[in-house]
Amino acid sequence: MFPADCRICGDPLLNVSRLPVCAACLDAIRPISGGLCSVCGERLISPHAFSGEGGEIRCGLCRRLEQPYVKAAAYGSYEGGLRDLIHLLKYQHVRPAANVLGRMLGEAIAQLEPSFGAAKVAVVPVPLHAAKRRQRGFNQAELTARIALKLHPASDRYQFVGDALERVRDTQSQTGLTRHQRRENLRGAFRVNHPEKIANSEVLLVDDVFTTGTTVSECARILRRGGAARVWVATVARTLKADVQRAPLEPDLETDRTMAAHG
Repeated sequence: MFPADCRICGDPLLNVSRLPVCAACLDAIRPISGGLCSVCGERLISPHAFSGEGGEIRCGLCRRLEQPYVKAAAYGSYEGGLRDLIHLLKYQHVRPAANVLGRMLGEAIAQLEPSFGAAKVAVVPVPLHAAKRRQRGFNQAELTARIALKLHPASDRYQFVGDALERVRDTQSQTGLTRHQRRENLRGAFRVNHPEKIANSEVLLVDDVFTTGTTVSECARILRRGGAARVWVATVARTLKADVQRAPLEPDLETDRTMAAHG
């Protein structure tokens, strides 16, 4: 039996599909547009442009602080249908959603390719703690990354290194924490498992969502300390300032309960 209704909008599904989401909802998920920071990918909401080296436009944070990664790119904004699709995979275990998310991750990777060097790029997913992975049954970052590379026309340019990073401490949820609290929460949470696999390599760090950037920044810092020459970041989605400002004041209680129940 297949679901009778779309899991995003609730409309009846007219075609049999492993993914219980209608075509209209999938078509409504669009790439990020508008002016973005050339380093972290944040939306530039100020009408005044701030230029960095080489005339690249940077947000205020990236002008003040040097990020541990070269550049971060995401496919879409973490809201609406894309947010729901990610939650279908992570919290409701609808694995066919990974096929769509993997294609989107591939488009984010394509944005970064012009700045890669000639050598192979090591692809490293942000890891889950072993207990969380056993509970969920999979690592969504690893799952979508494998699909993205499988669909990539030049997949031989990449080397998937799924065990390069390990999450050695099961941290609390980052939801509701300040930037400083997020950094403290992740301090010492990751380590490089096989430094010989990333030594002097260009590394592409992949995850499902870039929220404040604390997680990917900590992972990038550990990878560089472990011997990586340069690190890039690609995610399916990211939270944008303008979207946060547009968000309703009332909390999404159902989502909060679901996320809390799954850690």
